[in-house]
Amino acid sequence: MKTFKGLAAATLTASSALLASSAAADVEIEYWQYFYDARVTAMEQLIDGFEAENPGITVKMTHFPYADYRTKVAAAIPAGEGPDVVQLFYGWLNDYIAADLIQPLPVDTFSPSDVDKDFFPMVQAMKKDGVYYALPTAVRSLALFYNQRLFDEAGITEPPANLNDLIEVAKKLTKRDGAGNITQVGITTGMTAQDHHWFREGLIRQFGGTPYNDGYDTVSYNSEAGAAALQYYTDLEKLHGVTASGFMDEPQAAFKAGRAGMHIDGSFRIGSLKAIRGLKWGVAELPAAVDGTQSNYSSYWVNAVTTKAEGEKYEASLKFMSYITSDAAMQIWLDVVGELPAKPSVGLTEANANDPVFGPFIKGLSYAHTTVFANESSQRQVLVDMVARTDIEDQPIAESLAIAAEAEQKILNEYYAD
Repeated sequence: MKTFKGLAAATLTASSALLASSAAADVEIEYWQYFYDARVTAMEQLIDGFEAENPGITVKMTHFPYADYRTKVAAAIPAGEGPDVVQLFYGWLNDYIAADLIQPLPVDTFSPSDVDKDFFPMVQAMKKDGVYYALPTAVRSLALFYNQRLFDEAGITEPPANLNDLIEVAKKLTKRDGAGNITQVGITTGMTAQDHHWFREGLIRQFGGTPYNDGYDTVSYNSEAGAAALQYYTDLEKLHGVTASGFMDEPQAAFKAGRAGMHIDGSFRIGSLKAIRGLKWGVAELPAAVDGTQSNYSSYWVNAVTTKAEGEKYEASLKFMSYITSDAAMQIWLDVVGELPAKPSVGLTEANANDPVFGPFIKGLSYAHTTVFANESSQRQVLVDMVARTDIEDQPIAESLAIAAEAEQKILNEYYAD
């Protein structure tokens, strides 16, 4: 890895020369992202490298808690303040364009045909009217984390290959006290975390359905397949007793504490798990359906140049954008954060694709679907409420599913009517 980091630095140096224009001396640009420790650490490394190769440009990074992030961005840019380069979730792109927060990337620097060729196809959602507005350094998929120590204690030799295996393995990992209270879950669950993605793009498709139409403006999960997917998910707790909603407040906390045998999460979780001393864990691809059908969810955060950036700041911002979307930057992001390279040239190298930690996530990209959200938080809440009704109110699966589909369709109708 030391050898590669030297190569990465050299490659980044070369990439900075790709832009013909150069920013004038003593130009400061501001970069904003939401706070996540590993992402901040990775960006600090990239900023240090960029500034070393561009002594006339300083990059000031500002980050906010996720809950406050969108509000801060929306208020700052129209006032001529805040970031010149901003991080945003892929599902927010239309909102940012409509609010005049970001500007298109110039085609002479970010050729649409080159981007189409060099990046994974999912990135093409960032192209509007033939030009790109934003580009990612990394993409994400889901995989199954498992606690190797708990597997060894239970005599489990390998992670589950399919959804039936998942239930049987989870049963062996679940522990209860003398009063019957669960003290260790076989698998974590929680629609407020990544399970709403697993349900939509994983389970529904594995049971033979689709969550939405191809344009993602019409709900299609109110079906037999959707009901079967919801039944499977809720049965993990209500029938099989291998999980507990709200266990240790949030799923990833239970896994980090060694109180969960398995946990479905995104590749972005790798960096924080590596930092936990004494936690021995592994990664596997998401369990397939019994018939072998595989399905996954993929998402990504992107960077864009804001409408605030003008003149020298604009030129410096483009140079920074080129730097943080280079191959070497993507490898650094993978090493530090665990998020997957946005280019096949990096992600599909033999070393990365066969890596025991990164590999399952990278392989998942080949059968992943990217949900186009109108309002991710509201659409997530619909599924949170759907599961809660089956639990708290003991509402029948089909009834709760139908209510969820109607509520989510209303969100989509209101969004696409504008």
